[in-house]
Amino acid sequence: MRAAAGLPLALSHGPYRAEIVTVGACLRVLTRDGVDLVAGTPSGEICANFRGAVLMPWPNRVGDGAYDFDGHAHQLALSEPARRNALHGLAHWVAWTVAEHTGDRVVLRHELPAQVGYPWSLDLEVDYALGDDGLTISLTATNASGSPAPYGTGLHPYLTVGRRVDECVLTLPADTRCEMSDRGLPSPATSVDGTAYDFREPHVIGDLELDHPFGGVAAGSTAVLADPDSGREVRLTVGDGLGWLHVFTGDPLPWGVRESLAVEPTTGPPDAFRSGIDLIVLEPGDTHTVSFTITGS
Repeated sequence: MRAAAGLPLALSHGPYRAEIVTVGACLRVLTRDGVDLVAGTPSGEICANFRGAVLMPWPNRVGDGAYDFDGHAHQLALSEPARRNALHGLAHWVAWTVAEHTGDRVVLRHELPAQVGYPWSLDLEVDYALGDDGLTISLTATNASGSPAPYGTGLHPYLTVGRRVDECVLTLPADTRCEMSDRGLPSPATSVDGTAYDFREPHVIGDLELDHPFGGVAAGSTAVLADPDSGREVRLTVGDGLGWLHVFTGDPLPWGVRESLAVEPTTGPPDAFRSGIDLIVLEPGDTHTVSFTITGS
């Protein structure tokens, strides 16, 4: 019998342990000294609610699945039919190939074929590497087709410090935020100044419901989820090119509501295929890479 999540791939380095699964190249487990830093899906089960999911070749939503690029109209399948959106790319429900697996590193690859709605071939790669500073994740795509391709990427980890997010303190190095429609599509970004969404200085999340993209995130910035009582922290530090953090308290989910906080580093906001905001255009043969690190204490 084949496990629904694919092959589990264990990593370890010092106090850190991780597990990656080959379906979707998802991050299922990350711990420090046996304490969870991310909230994953139970062993062997499919990666529900996009827990730890790789988001390629677009993160978040494309409204109506319809977009124009380079003078041509395209229609993606509506993978979020209730809201009429195409959600989180095309790489989640596919089996990735293990290109390298050592004690503290795994590299997975997937050849994304050209298809209806996204007629470009991409060579995708995800590199998970454990080190003294935690888990560094690198996301890479190469345009293997003969014409420019629209592209975006990110990852969907749910951070945890072992208690409900209402009682946690959040630090978010973001200057702007997009208001969202009931379909999960963004309005233009506005400043967080003077709003309940300004987490540039750490404060308690409380009962605030979050499912918003936060922008203006500089390379080297760190988001922190902390338990003010135990002192436990999870930190996510972004590299160059990940200028957005989508933060989600999970309120609409069927389980795990507000038990962990999705902090998703992405290259652009939702609906970038239609708005063009921070949309990446991969020329034929071009390669694009971004990376970030999750650490804990």
